[in-house]
Amino acid sequence: RAIFVDSKLVDELIKDLQRALIQADVNVKLVFDLSKRIRERALDEKTPGTISKKEHLINIVYEELVKFLGEAKTEIKINKKPTKIMLVGLIGNGKTSSAAKIAKYFKNRGKKVCLIQLDVYRPSSLEQLQVLGESIDIEVFGDEKEKNPLKIYKKFEKKFDKFDLVIVDTAGRHALDKELIKEIEELNKYIKPDERILVIGADIGQGSKEQAEQFHKSCNITGIIVTKIDGTAKGGGALTGAAISNAPIKFLSVGEKIDDLEQFNPKGF
Repeated sequence: RAIFVDSKLVDELIKDLQRALIQADVNVKLVFDLSKRIRERALDEKTPGTISKKEHLINIVYEELVKFLGEAKTEIKINKKPTKIMLVGLIGNGKTSSAAKIAKYFKNRGKKVCLIQLDVYRPSSLEQLQVLGESIDIEVFGDEKEKNPLKIYKKFEKKFDKFDLVIVDTAGRHALDKELIKEIEELNKYIKPDERILVIGADIGQGSKEQAEQFHKSCNITGIIVTKIDGTAKGGGALTGAAISNAPIKFLSVGEKIDDLEQFNPKGF
């Protein structure tokens, strides 16, 4: 026997939740999957004697949302020397500033970190990373004259052994074109990064689904950084990216400053 005799109440709540999530740009299919799980639990589970039906329903929604966002905090572990993190994503989502923020985050935790710029398309991408690197006293590698990113990586590869962590910034484009995908696949194959992080802006909207799928296919994403979370964007697109690639959100970039990086905690979020 269903404990929530009034399934109308459950449906109303789910409709409200669906509206909120879709307005926040969470992918529609994922919203319906989540709704289905909440409805099934709400109608099947007995309410524990200690709480009211309403509290139980709120609990179910909370638990399912936490599950949807990845359940537990997941950290980037620096277990071997050098550990390599490669950042991927489309242009304009904040990859380069995220690279510097991660560098500072691990430097603060006593790690010896360096950055390498493999974006050979965007004018002044190396300069931007050098300025950021200088501001946090972290060595930056790159070569403005070389137009092959893999050659740049190979040129400096021998120097990486003295670092605990190497952060690799790669090129983005305005769209997922074949060249970008081929380049990411080549770099991934050669560099063998320990972490492959997709950088997604909180304002990405519904377009995140195909992006996340393609980057995941190309290099098997291990985590996500959500940027621009300080704006009016609700971040549903980025959450969609996490659910699609089955990769946990590891950090939130919560502002412009180099220290504005937080470890993502699904329960708090």
